[in-house]
Amino acid sequence: MNNIAIQLDNVTVRFRIPHEKIPTLQEYAIRWLKRRSVSFTDFNALDNISFSIKQGETVGIIGANGAGKSTLLKVISRVIRPTQGRVFLRGRIAPLLELGAGFDYEMTGRENIFLNGAVLGFSRKEMAARLDGIVEFSGIGNFIDAPIRTYSSGMVARLGFAVATDIQPEVLIIDEILSVGDADFQKKSAARILEYYNNGSTILVVSHNPNSIKQLCTYAIWLEHGIIKMMGSVDDVINNYSLSLV
Repeated sequence: MNNIAIQLDNVTVRFRIPHEKIPTLQEYAIRWLKRRSVSFTDFNALDNISFSIKQGETVGIIGANGAGKSTLLKVISRVIRPTQGRVFLRGRIAPLLELGAGFDYEMTGRENIFLNGAVLGFSRKEMAARLDGIVEFSGIGNFIDAPIRTYSSGMVARLGFAVATDIQPEVLIIDEILSVGDADFQKKSAARILEYYNNGSTILVVSHNPNSIKQLCTYAIWLEHGIIKMMGSVDDVINNYSLSLV
C-alpha cells in the first residue's frame, strides 16, 4: 500500500430516480403528508468498481456520455460519497472538475483567490505570497480587481485553473478542461500538467479526445454503464474503445 495513491474497493454510487416528475419540494411534502406514494427506480451510476493507481501514474478514463466518468472523479475527489464501498486516497488532491464553480461572482478575482485559498487550507499570508504568480499565469491582468460576474467564461476557467494548480498536488484530477482558454493558455496549462507529471504527481484525467488521453497517459480505464469494461495499456484500451464506436 505504500506506493498506492488511489484505491477503490467495490464502490457503488446509487441514485434514486422518481417515476414521475415532482417539480418542487413543497409538492413532494404534500404527497408525503397525504400518504400518496412516490415510486422510484434505483440507478447505479457506478456499479461495484475496484481498481488501484500507483503514485506517479497517469491514468485516462474514457467512455460515452453517461458512462459514469464524472461520477467516478467526484467520488475520488470526495465531492460525493459512495453508496457502498471504500475509497483510499493518499496526499493532497487538486480536483479540476468545474473550474470556478466555487467562486463568488459578486467578489473580485483577487478576493476569490483568497477565498479559494482558505477553502484549500492556506492562510491569507500564504495566498498573498502566491497572488502575483496566480494572476500572471491566469493572464487576467487588470481585471483581477473587477467582480467575477464581469469575466467571460474563459477568464473564470483560467483563473480557476491557476488557483487550483499553483502548488503541485500529490494527486491531480482533471475533467475535460484541457481546452480551457485560447491556444496560448492551453499550451501553458498542458506544460504545467506535464511538469507535475515529471515531478511525480499522480494524474487522473477524463477526456472525450482519445489523442489527449494518449498524449498524457500510459494506462486507461474504459467505463460503460457504470462498470469497468476494460483497463490496461492506453493503446489497447483506446483501440478497443474506438472499435466499439464503429
